[in-house]
Amino acid sequence: MRKLSLLVTVGLTAVLAFCLTRPTTPNVQAAEQPAGWGTIKGQVLWAGGDVPVQKQPNLSQDKDACLGAAKAQGKEILTQNYVVNGKTKGVKYVVVWLVDAKDVKAALPINPNLPAPAKKVEMDQPCCFFEPHILCLREGQVLEAKNSAPVPHNYKIDSVPPNPSLNQLIPPGKSLDIEGWKAANAPSKVSCTIHPWINGYIRVFAHPYYAITDENGNFEIKDAPAGNYNIVMWQEETGYFLGARDNKGVPVTIKAGATTDLGKFKLKPE
Repeated sequence: MRKLSLLVTVGLTAVLAFCLTRPTTPNVQAAEQPAGWGTIKGQVLWAGGDVPVQKQPNLSQDKDACLGAAKAQGKEILTQNYVVNGKTKGVKYVVVWLVDAKDVKAALPINPNLPAPAKKVEMDQPCCFFEPHILCLREGQVLEAKNSAPVPHNYKIDSVPPNPSLNQLIPPGKSLDIEGWKAANAPSKVSCTIHPWINGYIRVFAHPYYAITDENGNFEIKDAPAGNYNIVMWQEETGYFLGARDNKGVPVTIKAGATTDLGKFKLKPE
């Protein structure tokens, strides 16, 4: 009896030791999705023939005051539907962002080390045009619609629900806080009914992985989740222009702990 009890004890001890020391099965999903965060960058270039030239729009009301304010600030009032660098062919004001490779509505992992987004984001009308011309917001941010010009301006915002739509006069030197922004597939158009040549756009995201191309068409998105995602690009006149020309974009792989240069993307209106 004592021998049987001893054998049972030894057997249980061996089983327990095996369970504690045997290797665990690797997480296949974790192996397919590299851990960490990385940076992506690239450039959008004009590929539509002759480079578009910005022109002075047909100015109407308050022409002298608008031109005077622009001159005082060393600026020009020019069309902004296509802003292309004649030397580099870089396209400015292209909105670039990441989406899940399988579902554009799926939430993206957010780097916990990123700082909290600013409470307010500003759009101004300093001299009869919106500055910036294209603005991106994150859900929960407040749009501060400013008018630092010497003449009255109007903020007419046309959005697809649930984003705000309004038509509000802003006196010189005043501003209006606009809340309630939600991530949306469609942009909100901003215009001024007093000065019909003034227009701009707002796009809203549920994550921080977006950028707007600079004067040379360059963009950079930092601290993005490593792995396989899709990149989407939109320009106000051309619309979506990658892949199937929709909001699903094209595949990209983001390397952990590194900067991934995606190279050059061509914008060619159809």
